[in-house]
Amino acid sequence: MALQMRTDMRMSQQLVMTPQLQQAIKLLQLSRLELTDLVRDELLENPLLEESQESGGAVDEAPEVVDAERNAGIDAPDPGEIVSEPKTDEVKVDEAPKDSFDWESYIDESSSYSAPGESSGDGEEMPSLEATFSRPETLAEHLLWQVRLSSFSEHDEEIAEYIIQCLSPSGFLTDASVLQVARRLGTSALRVEAVLRRIQHFDPVAIGARNLAECLWVQARHPEHPIEDPLVSGIIAKHLRNLESRNYQAIARDTGESLEEVYEATKVIQGLEPRPARGYAAESAPYVVPDVYIAKVGDELVVSLNDDGLPKLRISNYYRAAMQGDPKAKEYISERLRSAQWLIRSIQQRQRTIVKVAKSILKFQREFFEKGPQHLRPLILKDVAEDIEMHESTVSRVTSNKYVHTPQGIFELKYFFNAGISRQGGDEIASEAVKTKIQVLIDGEDPAHPYSDQRIVELLGEEGIDIARRTVAKYREQLGVHSSSKRRKLF
Repeated sequence: MALQMRTDMRMSQQLVMTPQLQQAIKLLQLSRLELTDLVRDELLENPLLEESQESGGAVDEAPEVVDAERNAGIDAPDPGEIVSEPKTDEVKVDEAPKDSFDWESYIDESSSYSAPGESSGDGEEMPSLEATFSRPETLAEHLLWQVRLSSFSEHDEEIAEYIIQCLSPSGFLTDASVLQVARRLGTSALRVEAVLRRIQHFDPVAIGARNLAECLWVQARHPEHPIEDPLVSGIIAKHLRNLESRNYQAIARDTGESLEEVYEATKVIQGLEPRPARGYAAESAPYVVPDVYIAKVGDELVVSLNDDGLPKLRISNYYRAAMQGDPKAKEYISERLRSAQWLIRSIQQRQRTIVKVAKSILKFQREFFEKGPQHLRPLILKDVAEDIEMHESTVSRVTSNKYVHTPQGIFELKYFFNAGISRQGGDEIASEAVKTKIQVLIDGEDPAHPYSDQRIVELLGEEGIDIARRTVAKYREQLGVHSSSKRRKLF
């Protein structure tokens, strides 16, 4: 067959991800904080965008956006439409107002000001200087402050600072050993060990311990408040594993002491701190700002968008003056206008989609909002997608990193999507509801005789919930609850 060249015309359809569509998808999956940062950046880069000071939602569409296509035409505006800045009257030097400020009364008032922490004239105490700090003191800062007050030599102070930087968030020295610190600083291991011993007697006590046994041992042998009971020292040195599994009989058999004596020594050990840095958080706790509210108004549940804190955007009215007689400026302004228009519309679409998804979740999970987590129903993304006539991927993006404030508390939107567990009678219950029931059972158990996983299975079966023991164990671990042997309390 001979080869030949020819021209054919074919029609086909395909999906194309336009830049505008990519921007809308990106905005949809951003969290509230990320969206705020993005809008702030756009306000700096795009001169046609400005933040509206008027009250109203962030999705209110300004008239400039509605008529953007006509404005991008772009005809020169009438001179009367150009907003000019008001002129300020000139002030001559010899016309400056005379100084009529009463400096004497100002000095009298200033001298009566009391410093922070001192009592004011009306008998009320001002807040202390420590109460005005913007953030709490970190563990490293607290320890370095104690190093500066101690009689360390210059080299030992360098070793102490390095050890402090190697501490874990729990206060243990796990990131580096004494030999590693000695090699990195070019000193002897004995010197590093001596500095570490001194640090372990700082506040908090036992900071810098290398394991739990050393942490408890340092606290028990502290010079200011030593524990003289040799049984306590023996349990810390040899029987921490038996203590963890609550095998008191093995401890009593090995030490030759009675169970009552072992119980009393265990109470003393439980009074020690297993995590020295517990009082010093590694970072401040993050605060969650809900994207949408579901509130009960009368007998109805109402969905409302939370626009507080989000910049309210609009198209600036000053861009027309820059286009007069300058084709390059006109082209640039047109491009920036389209970018600003698409950003505002993408944010509007994002907010509307969040409200749609929240209303659909309310439709499926109404019993949860009225009665609590135990009434959570099984729900999948497909159910909501079909209800609002959108794709499942869109629902997945909307529910990621978005939070809702409800009468039951603040929850992530993904919290309401759960797999179903079958019940007697054919209906299903959500997995989160089962976790809540397990937590309620464990909270109400007898501490001396805690429920085993099999017993929890039987109790759930009495409520018509068919669940396997390994599933109970998995849910219990997700809840952060120990096994029955570790939950048992004999005193």
